[in-house]
Amino acid sequence: MHWTRESDCKAGSENSTMASLGLLLCVAAVVHICTAEPQPLKVTTIEQEPYTMSKGSEFEGFCMDLLSAIAEKLGFRYNVRLVKDGKYGTKDERGNWAGMIGEVMRREADLAIAPLTLTAVREEAVDMTKPFMQTGISFVMSKDIASDDSQYLSFLNLFSSEMWISLLVAYLLTSSCIFLVARISPSEWGQPQTEENHFTIPHSFWYTIGALTLQGAGPHPKCFSGRVISAIWWLFSLVVLACYFANLSSWLHMDNKQLSIKSFEDLANQNVIEYGTLKVSSTLAFFKNSNNPTYRRIYENMERKQSYALNMEEGIRRTQEGKYAFIGESVSLDLAVARYCNIMRCPQVIGMRGYSIAVPLGFPMLKNLSVAVLQLSESGELEYLRNKWWASSCMEENAQASSLKPSSLKGVFLLLALGLGLGLLLAFMELTAKSRNIANIQQKSCCSVLTTELGQRFGKREETQAETTEKCKA
Repeated sequence: MHWTRESDCKAGSENSTMASLGLLLCVAAVVHICTAEPQPLKVTTIEQEPYTMSKGSEFEGFCMDLLSAIAEKLGFRYNVRLVKDGKYGTKDERGNWAGMIGEVMRREADLAIAPLTLTAVREEAVDMTKPFMQTGISFVMSKDIASDDSQYLSFLNLFSSEMWISLLVAYLLTSSCIFLVARISPSEWGQPQTEENHFTIPHSFWYTIGALTLQGAGPHPKCFSGRVISAIWWLFSLVVLACYFANLSSWLHMDNKQLSIKSFEDLANQNVIEYGTLKVSSTLAFFKNSNNPTYRRIYENMERKQSYALNMEEGIRRTQEGKYAFIGESVSLDLAVARYCNIMRCPQVIGMRGYSIAVPLGFPMLKNLSVAVLQLSESGELEYLRNKWWASSCMEENAQASSLKPSSLKGVFLLLALGLGLGLLLAFMELTAKSRNIANIQQKSCCSVLTTELGQRFGKREETQAETTEKCKA
């Protein structure tokens, strides 16, 4: 074949054109990739209150709020759908995973956000973020299965120790003021030399305690200053007694019962109450794989009696019916206790673990997701979401009567103090007025007469009167 110069030039021109077109296509592809919006992440979840709940065509709940907060921090879009088989993530005998863990492994979903317990087996199959919630294993029982642990002196706990001390001080001061006023006021004790004063120290204390118990103990004060103190003390007593009986009523109607079965040890050592957990769950796996003899006995008992619950709702329903204890995640049980006021959770929590977000192995956003979860935890956002979705409807009904403190009645104590001061001032003014009248009649100084009156009323002898008069004149 014979090539000419013209054919060579033509071939070179075609090659140059093809190279230019290829370069343009590469540039266009790069520009398209750079400018195209990233695809929304596929998120799988499971419907469980209050983590994820259907609201029309959308979802709401703790996990949805958490997902929204993370997406806002990391700047990604997402589409949420429910897991197809309605399972969290279990491994069958052939090693195949079902539920949300299986969907993440098969790349059918990019994220699985739900109360997924972080376990070693799941960590081998998928990657999991830092836990967004800590939980453990506990159990709930009906409140009817309880024993009364009330103490003999529980009624004293209605007031705090500071309140009882404050009441004692108020009682002593009031009794002392009534005693002083009854001796100082001439309207109460006109002739100290010849008359007997009925308001002795024992009677003053008896009179005050009688008023506190609304019984009364005569004779009553005749002077205005004594009546002022008595009236203020009566008002003070009414307020204090009203507060005490209000707390007492709340205490009597309050369910102060504690679980007679307070631990898993107690649960395993009895055979009256049946107990169980979810058939396929990490809770059951914990008891099955545990080397603790108590936990092994619990598993063997559940396996022998087949006392499992199909789902959380069935477990709570059987618990409400009585004679059944449902074992599960403490966080989920706390929600049930907040919703149903006739059940209560055991205080013991074992097998602490966390709930995490599952992603495929090698997922590039794993680190960023964990950092976002930690940031939400440190900022208090997770605690806010927990309080938002775990709000108790039994709070008002089951709120315990707290011990009343003096600060709650500081206005009443202030009123009593002012009344005592006013009563003493009025009594002294009455005695001063009488002393001035006597001084004008007898042509003596008011100071000497007042001192003599005080001496007579508080036990000084008549012989000291002359010495006191000379001292006042000097």
